[in-house]
Amino acid sequence: MTADELAEALERGEAPIVIDCQASLADPAAGHRAWMSAHVPGAAHADLETDLSAPRTEHSGRHPLPDPEVFAQSARLWGVSRERTVVAYDDSNGAFATRCWWLFRWLGHPDVRILDGGFAAWRRAGHPTEAGGVAAGRGNFRPAPASMPTVSADFLQAGLASGELSLLDARAASRFQGREEPIDPVAGHVPGAVNAPFAENVDEQGYWRAPEALAARYRERLPDRDPRSVVHMCGSGVTACHNLFAMELAGLRGSALYPGSWSEWIRDPQRPVARDDGG
Repeated sequence: MTADELAEALERGEAPIVIDCQASLADPAAGHRAWMSAHVPGAAHADLETDLSAPRTEHSGRHPLPDPEVFAQSARLWGVSRERTVVAYDDSNGAFATRCWWLFRWLGHPDVRILDGGFAAWRRAGHPTEAGGVAAGRGNFRPAPASMPTVSADFLQAGLASGELSLLDARAASRFQGREEPIDPVAGHVPGAVNAPFAENVDEQGYWRAPEALAARYRERLPDRDPRSVVHMCGSGVTACHNLFAMELAGLRGSALYPGSWSEWIRDPQRPVARDDGG
């Protein structure tokens, strides 16, 4: 959805539920501060750490999937109902908004969209913003059976070994290759994974690339693979959703998410690790 389309819908009183997903991996409180400073009028804030993720555990990755009913409770407070369109945005080229999109799709919401270009596009178009909190809504959203597949680390490892699965890693090339690792304690990637940095899904201004361009990008990385045999990962299961959304835009549907991603994979020292130096 474009900024103008969202503005027109709000002006017509169609009242899509707008979810602000501004966040920072380096500062967990930054997203809430940014939302309090300025947001699309009426937008509720979804916190990456407390709303879009469950508390991490000894064996999990950094951003475990939230409990479905806990997430649904938050969604109801944001005013979400199955009958109303949900529009998510952030100020990070969709890095966090796509996690919100995926969670709603995972739990059965039929109409979830991303604001193309994010909050920057909204401001660039000259649309109004507001500051401060937003009154709690009264939605009736209830989670439905999962409609977006997920895989465990063991299932992924077995599928890669048999050749039945292909794995796309959304992290930047330097992290994938193991040349640097600013977040997790071990550098590298899952052996057999293919790097597909999520940032390449958008242009210099943060707008999503055309579906045909996205389709060519993923077909090049995984030629002749059925999208249903593809699994997506990243550092903690957040930006992997960016690639999942991009593949859906490209008409390549049915891929799975490995929610634990790299930060869970390396919890078990018996799992293999690859680096660009062959280590």
